[in-house]
Amino acid sequence: MPVGARSRFIAFEGGEGCGKSTQATLLARSIGAVLTREPGGTELGTRLRDLLLDPLVGDIDPRAEALLMAADRAHHVATVIRPALAAGDHVVSDRFAASSLAYQGFGRGLSLDEVREISEWATGGLWPDLTVLLDVPVEVAAARLGTDLDRFEQADDGFHRRVVEGFRSLAADNRSDWVVIDGVAAVDDVAAAVRAAVAERLDLTA
Repeated sequence: MPVGARSRFIAFEGGEGCGKSTQATLLARSIGAVLTREPGGTELGTRLRDLLLDPLVGDIDPRAEALLMAADRAHHVATVIRPALAAGDHVVSDRFAASSLAYQGFGRGLSLDEVREISEWATGGLWPDLTVLLDVPVEVAAARLGTDLDRFEQADDGFHRRVVEGFRSLAADNRSDWVVIDGVAAVDDVAAAVRAAVAERLDLTA
């Protein structure tokens, strides 16, 4: 849902270790967009991110986890994304509402409809103009992560597979505003594929 006359909102999604942060940074630099992330795109979000990713916190009830993500998203949209779009700036976010659907919905087993409704309310109905899914097999992603893992990265293999399959399902159901990019390729090749997709879908070029 575009807000500014020419502004566009692009979100990068994918499982752990898929390269979202790198590619979001490269695209934002390429098109002169505001770069942000979830959780952690605001001061409040940074504190919530520390809590949500800290392995010492232990298990968090899935509903509580979904609500914490929604709280971060509500503040993020109100204080960063909507103001930037209203000013005519493009916005590139490393994760957005689809992550809640994949992680708390498919991954944790919560109702997709309920998770979607929470995000819809938290964002006031704002969804990206284009969602870029970096698709990387779980085995490849695991090899990229190393040993210093956060609370989500430490989840079992079954959880990560559900998340990845969840993202694929969401992309298949929303072909008009999602694009799937092979995230296994070299960084420069992935970046080129992303730029090509953004140019084709949104008529935005570097």
